[in-house]
Amino acid sequence: MKVHILTKNPGKRLAAENIFKKYNIETEFIDKEYPEIQADTSLEIAKFSALAAAKELNIPVIREDHSLFINFLGMPGPYTSYIEKRLPAEKVLEIMHDQEDRTGYFEVATVYAQPDGLTKEYIFEVPMEISKQQKGELQSGWNRIISLQGDPRTLAEYPEEERMDVWSKNYEKIARWLTAKKD
Repeated sequence: MKVHILTKNPGKRLAAENIFKKYNIETEFIDKEYPEIQADTSLEIAKFSALAAAKELNIPVIREDHSLFINFLGMPGPYTSYIEKRLPAEKVLEIMHDQEDRTGYFEVATVYAQPDGLTKEYIFEVPMEISKQQKGELQSGWNRIISLQGDPRTLAEYPEEERMDVWSKNYEKIARWLTAKKD
């Protein structure tokens, strides 16, 4: 069995390969660009792209989208990438300098789509916190101020391989569903 995953993100590729390999499911990555709509939820974004690719390529496709919600700011949600390009980490720290509530969450939405329009949709949240200073050199931008809840390190302070299990829950659900469907 093989799954086709629409992503160029190295972290998402690593998480997907790791999970699907456990279920003896081969992964193939689609490097073609598909439109990423602007929408209010990660689920809408992932579903749109997965369905577009599945219909065009005539194969089942998996697409994942992440959003970041900072509770105090009430954003940026699915607009994270856009806002991060315009609001550097230093500015976020400046805006939040006296805030006690530094919490938020990542919303991770993953969609398995078939060419006939059938979808399986999964979503979960990963609690996070905004640190009080930039730390780490392994990544840049907001990754230098974001920590997973309860972890003193920012995302830029340790390799992505150490937190793969955090991001792979939806891939695991899809792998289980595909395996059960096959039997």
